[in-house]
Amino acid sequence: MPPSLKLGLTPSHTVVFVRDLDEMVRFYTEVLGFEVTDGSPEVVFISQGVSHHQLAFVPGRDSVGKSNTIDHTAYVSSGTLDDLRALYEMLRADERVTEIEPKTHGNTWSVYFADPEGNGVEVFIETPWHVQQPQVKPLDLTLSNEEIEATTRAAFAGEPGFCDIADYRKQRAGQLGLAR
Repeated sequence: MPPSLKLGLTPSHTVVFVRDLDEMVRFYTEVLGFEVTDGSPEVVFISQGVSHHQLAFVPGRDSVGKSNTIDHTAYVSSGTLDDLRALYEMLRADERVTEIEPKTHGNTWSVYFADPEGNGVEVFIETPWHVQQPQVKPLDLTLSNEEIEATTRAAFAGEPGFCDIADYRKQRAGQLGLAR
């Protein structure tokens, strides 16, 4: 087995399948103090901080019986595109890992995969931008870092909410009454 990469991972967010989207959003906002930061009928993003989301709710949980409620767990990496590319290659070489998909949401460059028991995992690094979510496009990790940055910017620059991430975080901090 190859040595593990040191990606500096920090838990970022969890995506949860829910039975009643409106009720879950209401509970987490009214009882636990989360705020809706973005969303659509297919997914609602909520957060208590300046990050875009700490939780996301997706309709689709079975109405009866047990079901897997977690879509995936995400880890933000302090690494670079080169580190993400190395992780992608390592995962592709590991026969225990399935469903490996590099994607970009405009605000992240991500590698999604299923662990040996089929649990969804996302490892991502942030792009320099924010864009209203949900958004997803394929990520071609065979491109150079400069090409990835250019194609990501071109793909999302016309989308609602597109701005520099620092500007977005300053805006969120202001909404939360935090000095930043």
